[in-house]
Amino acid sequence: QVQLVESGGGLVHAGGSLRLSCAASGRTFSRSAMGWFRQAPGKERKFVATITQGGGTTRYGDSVKGRFTISRDKDKNMVYLQMNSLKPEDTAVYYCAAAELISSRDRDYAYWGQGTQVTVSS
Repeated sequence: QVQLVESGGGLVHAGGSLRLSCAASGRTFSRSAMGWFRQAPGKERKFVATITQGGGTTRYGDSVKGRFTISRDKDKNMVYLQMNSLKPEDTAVYYCAAAELISSRDRDYAYWGQGTQVTVSS
């Protein structure tokens, strides 16, 4: 089992940057692919980024490619999402999640954090 706690959200102006962190605990973290998803008010949860267990492969949603970077630190049991060139449409609650295999589908993720709010002002 994996427990996940996100942090690093906040209010930022358009064009700014934020780095989200996800602290993971549990014996299976090292064997889990990790992902970030986001959900804006009144909208469905959407895929943002994912990374394999070893960190060698990453995938991104089309709307964040070239702006966001996912990474993980196995020694610290941490996953990060570096967000640059933020836009107002990036405003959402961001969730960290763990899965058996790398995936862009939220139904493949068994464990979820509580989320952290990111608000980008224009």
